[in-house]
Amino acid sequence: MSKNGAVRSWAAMALAGALFFAATPTASADQVRDGQWAIPAFDLEKTWSVSKGDGVIVAVIDSGVDASHPDLAGSVLDGYDPGGQGLNTRPTDDHGTSMAGIIAAHGHGSGDGVIGLAPAAKILPVYMGKSDNTSAVPEGIRWAVDHGAKVINLSVGTDSRPGARPALTEAVAYAAKHDVLLVAASGNESLKTVGSPGNEPGVLAVSAVDKNGTVWGRSNSGPEVGIAAPGADIVIACANGKYCIGDGTSEATAFVSGTAALLRAKYPSLTAGQIANRLVKSAQTPASLKGAKLPDARYGYGIVSPYDALTKEIPTGPAQGPLGGAAAATPKSSPTAGANGAGGTTPASDLPDLHAVPDTGSADSGVNVGLVAAVGGGLVLLVVAIVVLAVRSRRRPGPPPPGQPQYGPGPQGWPQAQQPYQVPPSPGYPQQPNPYHQDSYGRQPPR
Repeated sequence: MSKNGAVRSWAAMALAGALFFAATPTASADQVRDGQWAIPAFDLEKTWSVSKGDGVIVAVIDSGVDASHPDLAGSVLDGYDPGGQGLNTRPTDDHGTSMAGIIAAHGHGSGDGVIGLAPAAKILPVYMGKSDNTSAVPEGIRWAVDHGAKVINLSVGTDSRPGARPALTEAVAYAAKHDVLLVAASGNESLKTVGSPGNEPGVLAVSAVDKNGTVWGRSNSGPEVGIAAPGADIVIACANGKYCIGDGTSEATAFVSGTAALLRAKYPSLTAGQIANRLVKSAQTPASLKGAKLPDARYGYGIVSPYDALTKEIPTGPAQGPLGGAAAATPKSSPTAGANGAGGTTPASDLPDLHAVPDTGSADSGVNVGLVAAVGGGLVLLVVAIVVLAVRSRRRPGPPPPGQPQYGPGPQGWPQAQQPYQVPPSPGYPQQPNPYHQDSYGRQPPR
């Protein structure tokens, strides 16, 4: 795969074979709404009786959002394009508009068009590339944090290792420090590794499932996956007032971001980590995982369940929640967040850790052993432990030189967009010609 600095979106592969049917005489508005199988699956009418995401800003760092789409009109803020070309609201393709629609579309007319999970939320579109074809994702995260976003949707990705791009790692920590939840795609390559930024500590990574609750065949898996969501045969809004059908972990990510917006409106006192805790602890466990130890590398803690996330009695837990690694915001009020305000505090040891690192006998574990020995065996054993610790410390290599990635060398730039696979057409709908090409992200001129 070429690495020329262009940005890749995981769901470019999904939307590449998207089926446009709004412009064809064989499709009706009823088909659009009826095709949204997640609406009855999530029982959204019941969910919206609790929260519609009022007042919550969700940033969509992507290819721009078509604010004139009838299902998004009035819900899209100005946003930001680091390259200064205004591509935040003049999308270079359909992808960003589609993600925004899953999150916050409100439909139009009398029940026509696409409806999102949080139809009362606002979308803050941030363009993902710079004018020199390099990634603007880290800068976009910081900008979104500084301009009111409470959730940031990252339906984008590369194959970078965690920590390989210091600017991204620092941006993730910045978001955590300012109480903003980052939700990212696991990737669409059938790999057993989660892509970046989903593999960064502090980010909630999402895999995709189909109508039957089965993991979508191209969804990446790995220990960082925290939750799954619908990502197959998803009816989505596309630019220029059209509609598409798409597959991918990008769509799944947008469903989780929309659910997070519902929660942030319902529980404004909870931190981003505590919102993530509600998401994973209310997730529905697939039948295939009953009795299995969680998290599962494919499903995480299960399939997102918006109504349960809003209403279940779930202890609040510590501010960082299950999002390991990044500095978390301080809770803004007493730690209670059950359905009726009850719940209490969960000890940190009882929380899932989506980015836990196995104990490898580090100096820290040596200190713990020394302390236990001192309590149980007295001063002599403590001295022995200190000596052992000193020896281990001498043997351990020092930190990497400034600027060197901790996990080995990463790519020089965000990888080039891959040639997407094709999504088979649904009966009765024409196949849309592939709108993507090898250098689509960061290079395709605005329409």
